[in-house]
Amino acid sequence: MKEIPEYLSYLKMLINKRFDIYFNSDLDESSFEETLQTDLSFEEDERLSKYYNTREELVVLLLGLIPHINTIFMDQVIQEKINASGDFPQIGGVRGKNFRGFIPTGETALFILGGNLLEKRKRIMEIFNPDHFYIRKGILRLEDSPDGEPRMSGKIILSPEHVELLLLGKMNKPEFSLKFPAKIIETEMEWSDLVLNQETHSQIQELQAWIAHGNTLLQDWGMYKKLKPGYRVLFHGPPGTGKTLTATLLGKYTGKDVYKIDLSMVVSKFIGETEKNLANLLARAEKTEDILFFDEADALFGKRTNVRDAHDKYANQEVSYLLQRIESYNGLVILASNLKSNIDEAFVRRFQSIIHFPLPKVSERHILWKKAFPSKVKLHKDVDLLQLAQKYELSGAEIMNIVQYACLCALDAGKKTITSSFVVNGIQREYQKGGRIMR
Repeated sequence: MKEIPEYLSYLKMLINKRFDIYFNSDLDESSFEETLQTDLSFEEDERLSKYYNTREELVVLLLGLIPHINTIFMDQVIQEKINASGDFPQIGGVRGKNFRGFIPTGETALFILGGNLLEKRKRIMEIFNPDHFYIRKGILRLEDSPDGEPRMSGKIILSPEHVELLLLGKMNKPEFSLKFPAKIIETEMEWSDLVLNQETHSQIQELQAWIAHGNTLLQDWGMYKKLKPGYRVLFHGPPGTGKTLTATLLGKYTGKDVYKIDLSMVVSKFIGETEKNLANLLARAEKTEDILFFDEADALFGKRTNVRDAHDKYANQEVSYLLQRIESYNGLVILASNLKSNIDEAFVRRFQSIIHFPLPKVSERHILWKKAFPSKVKLHKDVDLLQLAQKYELSGAEIMNIVQYACLCALDAGKKTITSSFVVNGIQREYQKGGRIMR
């Protein structure tokens, strides 16, 4: 926002006009309306103009933005008009714990825009109602006021994401924390590196189509009246079959960030904390409609149990809440599980897509073996990749572990040739890890 000085000048002009009317009974409200509707050159700024439809909404938006761009602005304006240190109850405002400047409240907006006129004040209050797009889209809100105090005494809070968009023109990626227990997952691999059967591959293409055209379907084609927002999909199959890689590639090729949820930080033993953690996570993520990936989702979305005690009752209520909250997320949510049967049936019914990632067949394992080795090494003639694919039933991840082991053995031996013994030893290690017997 290059026009910040103009925004401040406009807001200062309005506040001064309100003070003039308040202290001078000869002035009427029409003079404030004229000031409010002053021609503004900065209205051509597309970044700002999409945030409001009326000048009243613009003023409320600026009040939420002021603390982030000029700490002493409100104090200076007030002190120029009254001989006090900003203590003018009619204009509201509070001080923060760390931030010592004036933080506008709902009462600040009421005083500036409505003065003492009840009808105007009522109209301004509607901007903070739940059905207003500021609230619905998570742009701006009133902080809850202490018990017994007027609602409009709450601080006007502009969401951090929209502060960044307005001031910087972009939204910074959320940092991993207790409030946002998720990390971006990325890959250097390409779609050509992912080996899937044809049916699974076709279903993945359907997901790409939704990411590309979902908003068009809902908004331009008017299906938002009939369809719920977002898209929910279950990836199920044995470990190492490409579930995480597929999610990562979907983000890479559709321009979306993929956040892998740390379930250990979401799930809590304390009543209400799991729901709170998930609500915070989704509220932050849906600002940009990022892809959310819940690996080993059984821990969070597992089957409800028969109610035997209060703990069971609460656990079932928790699952019900998670179901409702995930269903309202407007982006792509991917749940991954080794077993489809572990996921609560209520979730399964609401998935738009359920995609099975089976262990690769012989032909697919052969492709995986051929793709796995680095180009700088040679395979000894005793290494028969087709025979390996036919003889050993392995997942893609297991094959990569074996190749890594074989390459390290070659490096340790000072060679650039992979021998059969290196590979077989690697296979034996993978079988032992899984408790299988190698034949």
